[in-house]
Amino acid sequence: MLRLSCYLLLSFLAGGTVCAQHIVTAPYAPHIARISGDTLVLVNGRTQLYTTDTEKGAGVISTGIDLSQLPAELIPVGPQRYTIVGKDGTERAGGRVYDGDQLLVAATDGHISGRYILITEQKALGGRLELERPYITVGTGQSLTLYFTAGQRSPDVTVKIMIPAGIVVQEPDITVNVIGRGDVKLKGLATQSVGRVASLYPWRQVGAGTVEKQPDGTTVLIFRHLDLRPANGADLKVVLNNVAVGRAGDYVFKAIYTTSKPEMLTSAGTGAETATLTGIRSLTDFRREPDRSLRYNADGYTTARFLWTSPGGPFSVIVMQSVDKGRTWSQAQATVKNGEAVVSGLQREQLYAFRLQVKNGPFQGTSNTAWHYTGRMDIRRFGATGADNEDNTLQVNDAIDSLHRLGGGTLLFSKGTYSVRTVHLKSNVYLYVEKGAVIRALKGADAPETTWFCDRDYRSGLSPTDTGPYEDPENYLTKQDVGHHYFRNAMFFGERLDNVKIIGNGYITGNGNLSTSDKVMNNAPDKRADKMFVFKLCTNVEIGGLYRKEDLWYDEANDRPYYIGNGHTKIADTDNMLHIDRAGHFVLLATGTDSLYVHDTWFGKENPSGARDIYDFMGCSHVWATNIYSRVSSDDIIKPGSDCSLGFTRPATDYKVRNIIGDTNCNLFQVGSETADDITNICVDNIYVLGANKAGFSISTNDGAHVKDIHLNCGHTGPLHSRSKMLRAATPFFISISNRGRILGAEAGGYTFRENGKERNELLVKNVNIGVVENILLNGIDISEVYGGSSFNGERWKAYDGSQKRITSVVAGYKLPDDTAVAGGLHFKLPDGRHTGYIRQVVFRDVHVTDKGGNVVEDRQQYPPELGVGQYNAVNLKVQPSYGLWARHVEALTIENCSFNYEQRDSRFAVFTDDVTDLLVSGLRAVQARDAGSILGFRNTTGVKISNAVYYQDVWGSPEKSVEQGSDK
Repeated sequence: MLRLSCYLLLSFLAGGTVCAQHIVTAPYAPHIARISGDTLVLVNGRTQLYTTDTEKGAGVISTGIDLSQLPAELIPVGPQRYTIVGKDGTERAGGRVYDGDQLLVAATDGHISGRYILITEQKALGGRLELERPYITVGTGQSLTLYFTAGQRSPDVTVKIMIPAGIVVQEPDITVNVIGRGDVKLKGLATQSVGRVASLYPWRQVGAGTVEKQPDGTTVLIFRHLDLRPANGADLKVVLNNVAVGRAGDYVFKAIYTTSKPEMLTSAGTGAETATLTGIRSLTDFRREPDRSLRYNADGYTTARFLWTSPGGPFSVIVMQSVDKGRTWSQAQATVKNGEAVVSGLQREQLYAFRLQVKNGPFQGTSNTAWHYTGRMDIRRFGATGADNEDNTLQVNDAIDSLHRLGGGTLLFSKGTYSVRTVHLKSNVYLYVEKGAVIRALKGADAPETTWFCDRDYRSGLSPTDTGPYEDPENYLTKQDVGHHYFRNAMFFGERLDNVKIIGNGYITGNGNLSTSDKVMNNAPDKRADKMFVFKLCTNVEIGGLYRKEDLWYDEANDRPYYIGNGHTKIADTDNMLHIDRAGHFVLLATGTDSLYVHDTWFGKENPSGARDIYDFMGCSHVWATNIYSRVSSDDIIKPGSDCSLGFTRPATDYKVRNIIGDTNCNLFQVGSETADDITNICVDNIYVLGANKAGFSISTNDGAHVKDIHLNCGHTGPLHSRSKMLRAATPFFISISNRGRILGAEAGGYTFRENGKERNELLVKNVNIGVVENILLNGIDISEVYGGSSFNGERWKAYDGSQKRITSVVAGYKLPDDTAVAGGLHFKLPDGRHTGYIRQVVFRDVHVTDKGGNVVEDRQQYPPELGVGQYNAVNLKVQPSYGLWARHVEALTIENCSFNYEQRDSRFAVFTDDVTDLLVSGLRAVQARDAGSILGFRNTTGVKISNAVYYQDVWGSPEKSVEQGSDK
């Protein structure tokens, strides 16, 4: 904090003198540049900033402080009050600051004890520089972590961090993380990937970093060309490794930054832009290492593990413990070795303090203190009563903060009802919701983020055919639906956290206060929450019920899930499951978050309405999802994807998905539709589709990403306990490519062209390559009742009556219109020159489909339109010429030991391929209507190999007839 003395001034009262007085800036006072004698210098400048209510074109604003807000950036020294007067002596209650205004500091008796002249300077708002640990042991090599966050957003920012003399750093020992993109060596910053971008995106580097030694012994780290418009927590995380200090005392770090737009401004480098490291001649980094197991360990409280930096040399330490908050100490039962101690034999439900006692050597004495609560700390200890009519937001957030400051712990929600607006999650803190406990949402959650450099047109949901996403190539907020790029308007929010769990067998509900609408920003301010759980750039997250080793499956007779016991017996007891309902647009929106485990959860048991997406994973990797039952939802149940909402893209890889059961108005499982970066290595075993008004299983690339290695029922997540099953899905499988190109730097234009004799108007993306889908294996699934029969519309389940959607399983690549078909010509070529995007290496094995049937022979001539920017769903393909499987633009398609049947006579082909190479059909069984002519239809298909394929005339079970090889077409 800045602490300066004011000069003696003339009093307003009869020429008397003014007592010497001190004023102190608040811990974060972004508008105060400095206090110099009797002058208080305030920053002023401009930035671009938008709330959800900013009028269009009104986002360029002054950063100057309103006079009414100035006292909040000051801390009174003793009892005093502030008055602000103009140059003419007239008191001013608020408004802009004019040079020459005065801040009067009055004592309680009314005498003026201080007077400050206010002036403004063109500077950037003050940022924050923080040290992860403010102490260091003299003579030991430790790592220091600095966090810097700019006070206002801007592209092309320069940040300078001054490292004090006495701290020697070398470039190879420095790592940096810019806006959450990931840690890299300083020298690797210039070559760090900016993510997937197109040619109109001007930023080709994340930034550049240099180390400059100064003659006075200080070192300056300079980071140039940083795009700090996205706000993802700390803008810079800088780790200085192998730091040693040679003397005790204070070492002051300082940071300044310079903006480029809307004007060039430099911050003052005072107040919160300074941080002090104190060197101490004792051990300072003794710390408890929380359990980071991905699965909650209910038995792990009675032991504790501690780490510290061992300074080397011969000395001995013992671990001391206290159960009375440090008043008395005794030796702990501990195993100590090389900077690590494991303490055991602790009593449950007890708050322990621990410290090291160094018995000899240069560090003789005691270390800092670490804490551990050996159980679940009841929220009632923090003032919550569990009464139905209380707002417990403050108590819950205070409790989480308290546990976080203890080094982590478990917060117990015991039986009762706890109403909250927004819960702010913190690292190493677990929420345990026991049976009988209810956490429910109130209206008035945190407001959506203010955004920078993004005007009003993009603050609500966008139509797929809207040109808006392409008008500003740099605007990351326009590349996905509104729900994806606002994060804080949530019931539970976490950003840049590690090791968080929300577990138990209680009940969490949005209570009708979480919106499902894309137009949520048009609501009143207290109705703009649309997410239950948000994890942004986090690691090691668990959400779920109490773990069971058994697999979850579905009891058709009782319409409920059960666990599979020995011998495939049904265990009806599901009391271990976490219950969630009415969760808004997302139960979970995890963006840029790695190592997640979601499990043993029942969605919609108490209330099946008010739920849209269940689990959305955007740019996440290392994900486990298992034992999930969703009674009904409006959108996807499991969705891996990747978008631009962080200001950059991240690939997604390594998913293990198992035992997913549900009914949805959309897809049970879907890769996409947000595919701004690559999505790979996804294994899904044991799905039970109860209803899906789109696809039971969908894999798409819509924005140019490479999607590959997606396997269904291959046993990669564990043994296959059952065949997968799919009922009432509008289409069983939808595997597709389109080219919406929703990435930074994309360009699109409107074109008119002829297709199938009809005129079509379409946005076409000009500079984003068509994506790739490859290596898809679909195995071991039985499919029937192929129609959009989800109970989302209220009836569980409405029988097929001819009005519901029906779509054949689809494997469809993407082809641009030919130049000759486009009015005036196509005018562009994609960067890699491809005109058609092929799906590659798709295998259907042991897949058995019984379609509703009923189509007439004329439908054999149907030619579905190409997919496009606005037509990227299966329903856009209209009617297919086959009832079992339709494929177009595919390289290497295998149909092995599969069967296709229908309930009502259908005169279409069983399988039809168009622009397919290397088609292998073996072990096929299908029904062929008498007037169909053949079960296999081809257009522009080459490399056809058919073996052991038979068909039944009209009715399944009639005499088998062999399918001849036929000629390639």
